[in-house]
Amino acid sequence: MKIALMDSGIGLLPAAAAVHRLRPDADLVLSSDPDSMPWGPRTPEDVTQRALACVRAAAVHRPDALIVACNTASVHALPALRAELEPGLPVIGTVPAIKPAAAGGGPVAIWATPATTGSPYQRRLISDFADGVTVTEVACPGLAEAVQRADSAAIDAAVADAAARTPRDIRALVLGCTHYELVADRIRAAVQPADAPPIALHGSAGAVVAQALRRIGATPTPSGEAAQAASSALADLPQGRLTVLLSGREAAMPEAALAYAEGRLLAAEPLARG
Repeated sequence: MKIALMDSGIGLLPAAAAVHRLRPDADLVLSSDPDSMPWGPRTPEDVTQRALACVRAAAVHRPDALIVACNTASVHALPALRAELEPGLPVIGTVPAIKPAAAGGGPVAIWATPATTGSPYQRRLISDFADGVTVTEVACPGLAEAVQRADSAAIDAAVADAAARTPRDIRALVLGCTHYELVADRIRAAVQPADAPPIALHGSAGAVVAQALRRIGATPTPSGEAAQAASSALADLPQGRLTVLLSGREAAMPEAALAYAEGRLLAAEPLARG
C-alpha cells in the first residue's frame, strides 16, 4: 500500500505521521512545493497550477490514494485535481473541522490563513455545519510561513497576535491550516484562559487519513483492546518506505521538518530508507 500526500510545505507532516501510526507498513510519498511557498497569497489559478504540479510528481510513484493535506489547495484546486486523477487515483481533500467543533455548541474560533479566512468556501462550511453557533474567523498572517521555517520567535509572535484577536470565551478552536497542527501545543497555551475549562482544538489530520484508508479499503488501527492486538500485529509488518519530493525533486526530509515530532518520526530509520 502506498499513500501520497501533497501540501505547499511541511503542513503535510501531521497527516503523514497519522498514516504511519495507523499503518506503519504503508509506503509514503510526500510532495510539497517549498520553492513557491507560501501559497496563501497566490491567486486561485496559480495555486491550482502549483497543486497540479505537486500531485503529478507524486502520481509518477503510483500511489493507491492521494491526500491533499493543504487547506488552501483543497479550497482552490480540489476539483481540478480530481478531474485529472480520478477515478484511477482517489483524491481526498482536507476539510476544516468546523462540524465537530460546532457540535459542542460554541462559541468557536477558526484560525486560518488570510486567503482562507472569509473565503466563500469557509463561509459555506460555517453555514452548513455551524448554523446557530457563534463563530469567529481569525486570520493568522505569517504563522504558516513561520512554522515552515521552524522559526520559533516568529511562531510565538504570530500565535500571540492571533490569540489577542480570539475571544476568550471560546469552547473550541479549529486549526484551519495544516501547518498549525505542528504547533498545536503553543496555540493551546496562548488561547487557554487559566480560569476556564480546557478549550478543544480540532485539526483535520486524523479525519482525512481515516477517509483515505476507507477509500482504498485499508483497515486502520481499531480502538480499545482490539487496538493493542492490532498494534502488535502491525509492528510485525515491514516498515513502509518514505519518498520526499521537494518541488518535484526527490530529496531528504527538509531540515525544518525535523524540528517537529512528526518530522522526526517519519525521518527515523527504517522508514526513511525503506
